[in-house]
Amino acid sequence: MNIHADVAAYNSDGELTLIVEVKNKLGTDSEWATKMRRNILAHGLLPNVRFFLLALPDRFYLWKDKSSTEIEKPTYEIDAKAFLKLYFEKVHIQPEKISGMGFEILINLWLNELLQKSSLLESFKQDKNNQWLIESGLLEVIKHGRIVSETIV
Repeated sequence: MNIHADVAAYNSDGELTLIVEVKNKLGTDSEWATKMRRNILAHGLLPNVRFFLLALPDRFYLWKDKSSTEIEKPTYEIDAKAFLKLYFEKVHIQPEKISGMGFEILINLWLNELLQKSSLLESFKQDKNNQWLIESGLLEVIKHGRIVSETIV
């Protein structure tokens, strides 16, 4: 079965390591995110992948090494406003006014810049907004990899 991904990240060996579901929705909580992930899994729309990120303009929800269809809370819940602020400013738009496609492009921009900067691990360690990337192991896994948007995995 072919599965559509808003964004997929492959490691340096070409293995699928991250699926990102991009939603243009504000004001969610981990309970909403947990149900969203469960629905995606129940419909067979998420392959077995090491990381799954549900990206919203104000919150990120990351599951690590969780492939069961059980209701599982995110491994990490991240306030995305701090590190996405720069990207919203670059495109001169407020999070509540961005279109779905516009937000997906913004997430692609963020991920591609993340890949380019991932070799600068020391600078990442000093920025508290990036701690979840290091602690989860996501930054290390996607380092030297590639990002693909609107793809079939």
